[in-house]
Amino acid sequence: SRGGIALTTIVITGAAGFIGSNFVRLALQRGYRKVVAFDKLTYAGHLESLAEVSSDSRFVFQKGDIADSQQVAALYAEHAPSCLVNFAAESHVDRSIDDPDAFIRTNIVGTHRLLEGARKHLAGLEDDAASRFRFLHVSTDEVYGSLGSEGAFTEETPYAPNSPYAASKAAADHLVRAYCETFGLPALITNCSNNYGPYQFPEKLIPLVILNAVEARDLPIYGDGANVRDWLHVEDHCEGIMLALEKGDAGRKYNLGGQGERSNLEIVDAICNALDELRPARDNPAMQERGYAHYSELKTFVPDRPGHDRRYAIDASRAEKELGWRAGHDLESGLRETVRWYLNHGTWRRAVQPTGEERKRRGQAPAL
Repeated sequence: SRGGIALTTIVITGAAGFIGSNFVRLALQRGYRKVVAFDKLTYAGHLESLAEVSSDSRFVFQKGDIADSQQVAALYAEHAPSCLVNFAAESHVDRSIDDPDAFIRTNIVGTHRLLEGARKHLAGLEDDAASRFRFLHVSTDEVYGSLGSEGAFTEETPYAPNSPYAASKAAADHLVRAYCETFGLPALITNCSNNYGPYQFPEKLIPLVILNAVEARDLPIYGDGANVRDWLHVEDHCEGIMLALEKGDAGRKYNLGGQGERSNLEIVDAICNALDELRPARDNPAMQERGYAHYSELKTFVPDRPGHDRRYAIDASRAEKELGWRAGHDLESGLRETVRWYLNHGTWRRAVQPTGEERKRRGQAPAL
C-alpha cells in the first residue's frame, strides 16, 4: 500500500477518454495489481487511446455506462475495488449548449449511480478494507464560474456555474460531498483547470487548432480571443489526482492548476508558431494550396458562444502544501511537445476522427 490506500484493484471510469487514458497509464506505472478501465465508448472515448497498455496482464477493459445502475452494481461486485476514480463525463461546453440532456444523465445521474454503488460496496467490506477505500471524483474549475482580472479560485470559492456542462459538474460535486457528509463515504474531489496534452479528442481548443491548421482550415477564435484559461498538462493533472488519492484525507477537496494563464488568442498564436517551426507552410501542400506562408493567417474571429466565462485561474496552494504536488510542465515546452505529438500520431487521429468534419462549430444556440 501507499499513503494508507491499498494498491490492489483500482476502477477508472471514463478510462478511454483523454484524461482517463493518461491516468490508466499512471496507475499501471504506480504498481496497482489490477487496473479496471470502465467506459461507455462514446464519440470521445476510444480503445485506441489504451492500445499501448492493452497487453498488460493487470489491465482489464469493461464497456459500460455509469448511468446504468445494474452495470454499476456488477462493476463493484465483480472487481471489488480498493478505490474508484471517476473521470466519466460529458465535457464539451459547446455540446452542452446544443444538448444538455446527455450532460444531466452522465454527469449527475451517472455520478449518483457510482456513489450508490460505492455506498453499498463499502457496507460489505471489513473494517480495515472499508477504512482504506477511496472514491475520488474528478471535476473542473468551471463550477466556480468566471473571474475578473484579478484573483484565483480556491477550494472555498462559491459555486456559480454558467453553462449546462458546468452546472452538471457542480451538481455532481455536491452529491459527492453529500454522500461523504451523510453516509460517511470516504470521498475526495479534485477541481482542475483546462487540460492539454496527448490523446485529447480534437474538439477542444488546442487539438482542434493543431489539426485545423495542418489541414489549412480556418482557426476559429471565439469573440475577441481574450478569454483567459489556466492550462495544466494532463500528466501533471494525473499526478495530482494520484497524490490526492494516496495522501488526501477523505472529505477533502483539492484545486489543481498549471500556473499557465493565457488568453485563447495567445494559445492559438503559440500553436501557429510551433507549427511554423515543426511543419513549415512551404512543406504543407494544404497551406500551399491556400497561398498562406504562415499558419497565423488562418485565424478567424467568430461570434462568441453564449455564457462564455471570461477568465479562470486556480490557486493550488492546498495541493502543494498537503500533497507536495506542483505542475512540472511549463506551458511553452508542454505546448510544443503536444503539437509534435499530434503531428506524429496520425494513425490515432484518423481512428478517433476520420474526417475533419467532426470539428465543426457547435454551441451557437441563441439565448431565449
